Amino acid sequence: QVQLVESGGGLVQAGGSLTLSCAASGSMFGFNVMGWYRQAPGKQRELVATITSGGSTNYADSVKGRFAISRDNAKNTVYLQMNSLKPEDTAIYYCNADYFDPSMGYDEGWGQGTLVTVSS
Repeated sequence: QVQLVESGGGLVQAGGSLTLSCAASGSMFGFNVMGWYRQAPGKQRELVATITSGGSTNYADSVKGRFAISRDNAKNTVYLQMNSLKPEDTAIYYCNADYFDPSMGYDEGWGQGTLVTVSS
């Protein structure tokens, strides 16, 4: 069964940095696009950043220039380096990964979420 395990959430002061990690496992053919989403209290879940297996990245305008997404294909792990954090970055962060399952076709998996709190 595909599993995504996140780590790295916590409390940080505004202007500080934090790195999130997500290790994916259980796919026979690896993972294609991997990414990070976040959901703040009272808000809809939004895309933060994505990265393809080839290393092509995409960022939400709100985090562009502050966050950096990367991945280690050998470890099936995706990272999110967050710099210059703002209180509005406070949210539960979820990792996501697309993969192919011979019995189901193309599917996606989600992590359990990790809380990031930025204090002012």
